[in-house]
Amino acid sequence: MIRVLLADDHTVLREGMSLILSVEDDIEVVGQAANGAQALTLAEDLVPDVVLMDIQMPVMDGIEATRKLLATTPATKVVILTTFEREDYLFDAVVAGASGFLLKNTEAEQIVEAVRAVHAGQALLSPEVTLPLLKRVAGESTQVPNVAAPKAAEGEHASSGIAAEDLTPREAEVLTLLATGLSNGEIAAELFIGEATVKTHVSNLLLKLGARDRVQAVVAAYRRGYVSP
Repeated sequence: MIRVLLADDHTVLREGMSLILSVEDDIEVVGQAANGAQALTLAEDLVPDVVLMDIQMPVMDGIEATRKLLATTPATKVVILTTFEREDYLFDAVVAGASGFLLKNTEAEQIVEAVRAVHAGQALLSPEVTLPLLKRVAGESTQVPNVAAPKAAEGEHASSGIAAEDLTPREAEVLTLLATGLSNGEIAAELFIGEATVKTHVSNLLLKLGARDRVQAVVAAYRRGYVSP
């Protein structure tokens, strides 16, 4: 079961999403929060697999709640929900460690599939917003933090990450294709290798980049200059 926590200050919207998700055999809504502070408390107690987090909420907004939540429960995936298709919201959400971004007018079946996708570690950014986001990430001077990143090895600066030569040629190819938004199956077809092999390469990349999921790996790839918009 995929355990989901809903965080939104609109009761009707929370209840509607709960109804949509609860009818699925593989999804269980374990809690609901009316603001970011409640979401943080419930997440620490329930440790959900996925949190659907509104951005604009009283007491504590969704961006700050995401940042604090992932610091205490790093295994949880956060999907940001908003009615505003704004680049600054998206950027702040990804920097905070969110694994995806959905507009509230998304169709019900797409929300269900989004929960499954982000739980499986897949990227959850629409093509319309990905390029503007990555251009901004590549141009920012402040390092995008990695959530739950492994400790740097002795002699390695924690903020510098790995050196380019630490990636194998195949890993570099996979990372480049991953950054364009391709799925494991599409990467496998492009490189004429098995999907299981791609999955292994992606797992190795997440470890080497200190990234918690594919979205953060793509951010790290652009930030460190492995690929460019």
